[in-house]
Amino acid sequence: MKQEKRGANKRRAMNERGGGYRGRKQFEIGVDEAGRGPVMGSMFVAGVLNFEGLADINVKDSKKLNSARRAHLAEIIEQRTLIRVEEISASQIDEERERGRSMNDITLDLASKVVCFFIRKFPVRAFVDAADVKPERFARKLKERCSLLCGSAPEIISEWKADEKYPVVSAASIIAKVRRDRCMREISEHLGCDVGSGYPSDPRTIAFLRSVMREKEIPYSVRPFVRKSWKTFHKIKKA
Repeated sequence: MKQEKRGANKRRAMNERGGGYRGRKQFEIGVDEAGRGPVMGSMFVAGVLNFEGLADINVKDSKKLNSARRAHLAEIIEQRTLIRVEEISASQIDEERERGRSMNDITLDLASKVVCFFIRKFPVRAFVDAADVKPERFARKLKERCSLLCGSAPEIISEWKADEKYPVVSAASIIAKVRRDRCMREISEHLGCDVGSGYPSDPRTIAFLRSVMREKEIPYSVRPFVRKSWKTFHKIKKA
């Protein structure tokens, strides 16, 4: 227990100061999201600092790993390097969409916060899984957001399926997905029933939403966890 506490304190100090990385001229980070499409739960964007030996632990796109393997790799990654995770809840997503903002805009907000966390510590080059049909546009907009947020525009390599091409983006994908999985477990525990993964394709999620709908509304206890701006929600509401 004491050893675990010391390890946690060490990681916290690294996150706060960038400790252990002084003297290097440039750093590579990977950035990816989890939870853009679900009708329930938060979206997460994670950033991971590349480190020696990352490719040796056989990271890959988180969707190609089972939950146990993801959790195991996430623990290794968090012990070995610096990470940053940003979250936006279901209700916050609805608020942003009511203002006319798209999921691409929201993803850019979180990604820029992640990138700026690292920029404030040292020069970085960011490899990012593109959240846009035009990767070059996503890279340009992300650079602009970073410049406004932290006064620096890093080199950004934005590609489709970057989590399948670059181990550091795979690592970010794993961290984001593990946080997303944890979020959904906590929602299930809070509500006292299995709400599933939160995705429209999950029968457990759809069955849960149908079961709690009363007179075309959902209980106050459930509302914070449901994206009421989603087409899936409106289809269930009309049924």
